[in-house]
Amino acid sequence: MKHVLRNTSLAALLAVAAVAASASGTHAGGHGHDADQAIGKPGVAAKSTRTIHVDMTDAMRFTPADITVKQGETVRFVIKNSGALKHEFVLGTEKELKEHYEAMKKNPEMEHADPNMVTLAAGKTGEVVWQFTRAGKVDFACLQPGHYDMGMKGAVSVARPAGKADRK
Repeated sequence: MKHVLRNTSLAALLAVAAVAASASGTHAGGHGHDADQAIGKPGVAAKSTRTIHVDMTDAMRFTPADITVKQGETVRFVIKNSGALKHEFVLGTEKELKEHYEAMKKNPEMEHADPNMVTLAAGKTGEVVWQFTRAGKVDFACLQPGHYDMGMKGAVSVARPAGKADRK
């Protein structure tokens, strides 16, 4: 009996390791973060050039919903959940946010610890520090089930510095 239990435990451990290895950069919901390079990279708080306050409400809106930054800028987002429901602020490409949202609908209690997002209970405040390395648009949204469909999204316009081309 001991050998069967030990072998079963070993098999389960190997299965978990195999899934973790093949799903590097993904969560239990199967979504990855390959788009991080497209949207920038985690920033260092001490190097942030400014702080932007973002409010999340149960009206399924962010205030502000449209933000403009400069390419290369590191921003400290201070996000407050003014509502009575759990909300989150997630930076990503539109494609990645939609994929993540579908995963969240299937696994609504999924926990995250990613630098491009913060999940907040009612009345709580948190922050995301992000460096916007590429010019263009970076989307953000609340991916709690139902919230994205109700329009809880916004965008960061990343302006290219005058006279500079975007690197690829």
